[in-house]
Amino acid sequence: MKGPILFLATGAYAGYVPVAPGTAGSLVGLGVYAAAARHLSTAGLLLLIAVLFLVGSWAAHRAESYFAEKDPGAIVIDEVAGMLVSLWALPIGPAGWIAGFFLFRAFDIVKPFPIRTLERRIPGGVGVMFDDVLAGVYTNLSLRLLLAAGVPL
Repeated sequence: MKGPILFLATGAYAGYVPVAPGTAGSLVGLGVYAAAARHLSTAGLLLLIAVLFLVGSWAAHRAESYFAEKDPGAIVIDEVAGMLVSLWALPIGPAGWIAGFFLFRAFDIVKPFPIRTLERRIPGGVGVMFDDVLAGVYTNLSLRLLLAAGVPL
């Protein structure tokens, strides 16, 4: 069972890249979003995000024991889910997706309040997933503000 768990937790092994595995996982998330958005409704994308959160929480929890550390860099299923949240239900195209990618990476790295606090307090796979999903919410809201301000995305 270790193989499928690590495949999921590492974002199809993107988490094993030696430099910036979180960025690699975010790129996987961008690709998943681009493919899924072509075939799923807004509700379908939301269901995909929910399933990814549940499966990702389980896989991240199991993978933490394989790696013997809390939230190791190789676990990037959280970045995949966070990217989907970042772009969900927004009327944007590829330029907006790129803006969302960079905003998400910034929020994921900086971890503004209360993301860092929650990351430290929520244990296990849910904690691994939750901080990145919240960074995705921050990104989604930021993109909405940019759109409301008339910025073309």
